[in-house]
Amino acid sequence: MKALVLAGGRGTRLRPITHTRAKQLVPVANKPVLNYGLEAIAAAGIREVGIVVSDPRELLQPDHRTGELVTTLVNSQAEIRAAVGDGSQFGLHVTYIEQEAPLGLAHAVKISEAFMAGDSFVMYLGDNLIKDGIVPFVREFEREKPEAQILLAKVARPWEFGVAELQGERVVRLEEKPKQPKSDLALVGVYLFTKSIFDAVRAIKPSARGELEITDAIQHLISTGRNVRSHVIHGWWKDTGRVEDLLEANRIVLTDMETKIEGDVDAATVIEGPVRIGKGSKVERSRLRGPLIIGAGARITDAYVGPFSAIADGVQIDRCEIEHSIVLDRSELRSITGRVESSLIGRDVVVTTSNARPSAHRLMLGDSSRVELA
Repeated sequence: MKALVLAGGRGTRLRPITHTRAKQLVPVANKPVLNYGLEAIAAAGIREVGIVVSDPRELLQPDHRTGELVTTLVNSQAEIRAAVGDGSQFGLHVTYIEQEAPLGLAHAVKISEAFMAGDSFVMYLGDNLIKDGIVPFVREFEREKPEAQILLAKVARPWEFGVAELQGERVVRLEEKPKQPKSDLALVGVYLFTKSIFDAVRAIKPSARGELEITDAIQHLISTGRNVRSHVIHGWWKDTGRVEDLLEANRIVLTDMETKIEGDVDAATVIEGPVRIGKGSKVERSRLRGPLIIGAGARITDAYVGPFSAIADGVQIDRCEIEHSIVLDRSELRSITGRVESSLIGRDVVVTTSNARPSAHRLMLGDSSRVELA
């Protein structure tokens, strides 16, 4: 069995973070979301993995120094290649498959046919997290030998997902993002297929949004009498495409973390609960309340860092309070009035208070940003 990991797409729901970073590389507990999927695939005994990546694209955005609009080349493919390499760090052998445009999940399957070479495969969406991994689902697929097997989970907003109708464990109908869902069982971002899926993909037409939908391809298998099984998962699963889901995934992963202090913490600092601090980090006169993780080379001074926070490498936090947030590499938070919470802060960001008078907020924000000022 092989695996197909989808690492393309533009991550529109996580803008502006994803203007300059692949959404699959946004970290949860200081580890890229994509890594969790690759580790799950390796744990299932799969070694050959195809990763679908997008072509570079141009983006018009303001220069952070001058404010002038400049054209930037966004190359998430290069980022993913640099982060994953040949896959050996995960015990995998990785082949990259280029997708010229985000034309749908079934299109990603279609362009992978040569790589699969007739083998069955797991398709894993690279921005999904399944805490308990995929080993039992792979073993079930190998044992029962259906044409396809889908993972389902109960969700609060089924109209945002592909939705399944079941008779027992057999799938009788799928619908992509229905206005009036027939159930609350959404497709989790993991699918298992035999080579019959390629005939189904060739038989379908693009949807109204111009994409080849994987739900249409699976429905074609159902309509032609193929055996499509389901497995409803009861552990937690997260599609990390939205900020609130990314923060929730971060919270859940951190809950299982154990204390490990590799940096320097002074005697005036109070640590409560499980806290992990990376090498080269320094914490002075602060309160750390876990579970939380602080990366390498960070500096925390006269600050409160509260639970369910992930502070990346090289971050500086000085005279601030923050909790339930993710702060990416090399950002600085200084002298902020009030507590920062439930926030996702990108790389190389500076958030501070100005002493200038008259008092005013001075902002330079990219497209699709959201700021709440108290």
